[in-house]
Amino acid sequence: MMPKRILVVCQHFWPEAFRINDICTGFAEYGYEVEVLCGIPNYPKGQFYDGYGYTSNRRQTYNSIEVRRCFEIKRGTNTNHRIFLNYMSFPISSTFSIPFLLRQKYDKIFLYQLSPVIMSFSGILLGKIKNIETVMYVLDLWPENLYTVLNIKSKLLRKVVESVSNWHYCKTDKLIANSQKLQSILQERTGKHIDKLTYIPQFCEKIYETSIVDKKLTSRFAATFNLVFTGNISPAQSFDTVINAAVILRYRGFGDIKWIIVGDGMSRSWLESEVKEKGLDDYFIFIGQVAVEEIPKYTCIADCLFACLSKSELLDCALPAKVFSYYAAGRPLVFAMDGEIQYMVKESRAGYIVDSEDHEGLAGAIVELYNTSEEERMKMGKNARMYYYANFEREKNMEKIIQFMEK
Repeated sequence: MMPKRILVVCQHFWPEAFRINDICTGFAEYGYEVEVLCGIPNYPKGQFYDGYGYTSNRRQTYNSIEVRRCFEIKRGTNTNHRIFLNYMSFPISSTFSIPFLLRQKYDKIFLYQLSPVIMSFSGILLGKIKNIETVMYVLDLWPENLYTVLNIKSKLLRKVVESVSNWHYCKTDKLIANSQKLQSILQERTGKHIDKLTYIPQFCEKIYETSIVDKKLTSRFAATFNLVFTGNISPAQSFDTVINAAVILRYRGFGDIKWIIVGDGMSRSWLESEVKEKGLDDYFIFIGQVAVEEIPKYTCIADCLFACLSKSELLDCALPAKVFSYYAAGRPLVFAMDGEIQYMVKESRAGYIVDSEDHEGLAGAIVELYNTSEEERMKMGKNARMYYYANFEREKNMEKIIQFMEK
């Protein structure tokens, strides 16, 4: 019996660090032949990765997965203009791959929907032409997510974007939401039967479950109380809340607290300038982007893993990817977020959570954790990892994707 073949469509793929890399590896582990249609890696800095360009490395193999790269205008300086061009280039160029893909046999088409939603267009179109079932994993709800990046004031343009977004959700056969609230929103928008939608939380790579002790890092941060952030630095992460909380903590005399930022993104330059302007240079350390395999070295030195989100209806229904890797790391958590995550943190007893953009509450939660005994903090970390294994463990959720896709 021939193995089943899956076409995965996503603008972002290895060597960019997105969870779709691990999902595709999971498909291969379950015996599927996997082919990925993606763009040219340039996220988050906006420049093509070394060895990649408009003519180089357009066909590759990654963990037995076939990789087919389409033309894409790089994000460049991450201005609104460049992001718009980047958003439009991949869905347009990927349609030119359809004549070739029509000659291939696929049993399923899996759409990993980040921003923009139109990155899924060619996959939906191919599915309709060849009568192949399409399954979309919705991570960024559109058009709401677009409004957190681009300030679109035109009512007409907003109406167009809303119609285009809803078309993609309605024309996909099955939808996977990364939160229960998002599942309800998608069902209301599309009118799909309940059997055509499901909730499966994002899950992280197994590497995040490990503890890697780096002697140099441990020695460097042994005398400080370390608040660690890992991931994308973007407007949605509400770093102004972090800055304001840091100012409060400095004013209250917590000189041994360090904010360790591991990652990169379109807001990094702004954040670094804000840190300098507020005189917080001694409190913030920017590590930059590191390989996924390096992340456990930094979570291992964390007295707390922190994250914030801006206040919006969209983000209220989203569960950021870093939440699941934080839980896997087994460290105390401090979040400033609204929505389902509030219930999750309270149920898991893994740390503290305050409302989005509540910088005073964030500062207060950090002080409370700072004054908590090491034994109690270890208990919080243990609770986080137990909650992770019960709800977010990779194999369990990978199997859920397979079952939903195949039923």
